[in-house]
Amino acid sequence: MKFLTGLLATVCLIACMGASHAVVRIADDRGGRIGTYVDKYQDLRQSGDTVIIDGLCASACTIVLGAIPHDRICVTSHATLGFHAAWDFGTNGRAVTNAEATQMLYAMYPSQVKRWITQRGGLTPHMLFLKGRQLQAMYKPCYLDAQASTNKPSRAPLPQADQLESARGQLLH
Repeated sequence: MKFLTGLLATVCLIACMGASHAVVRIADDRGGRIGTYVDKYQDLRQSGDTVIIDGLCASACTIVLGAIPHDRICVTSHATLGFHAAWDFGTNGRAVTNAEATQMLYAMYPSQVKRWITQRGGLTPHMLFLKGRQLQAMYKPCYLDAQASTNKPSRAPLPQADQLESARGQLLH
């Protein structure tokens, strides 16, 4: 019996360690300066973390698609990507399209995203939204979202990080 209990504890420990890869969740990110996102995502790429897009990822946020390997990005049913041309403030304080930065931004995207953007007229000052089935056809569903779609929907909130750590600690003791 002690052997079986020890074996079960070892399996649980290994499972917890295997599932301990860090995950970064993107939601409600309206973007910002391109350079800031390039730096942020370069660090994220090197970390090996998985990215969950679970809400709005617009403007410079979409650089994540070119910076992070495709197999480390997943999308939930709430994911929405927003694309537009890069811009700077003009002399009168109004937004002026920056053609060079727009071209650089476009070049960062994977080919399937580029095709989608091109089919809709390219990057312009007007926002293009990629979501739903079209987005889910390009990126894998996030595990929790995929699992939820196969089971009856649950309205229970997800456990908080401190609850997960507490549960992990209980497994180890």
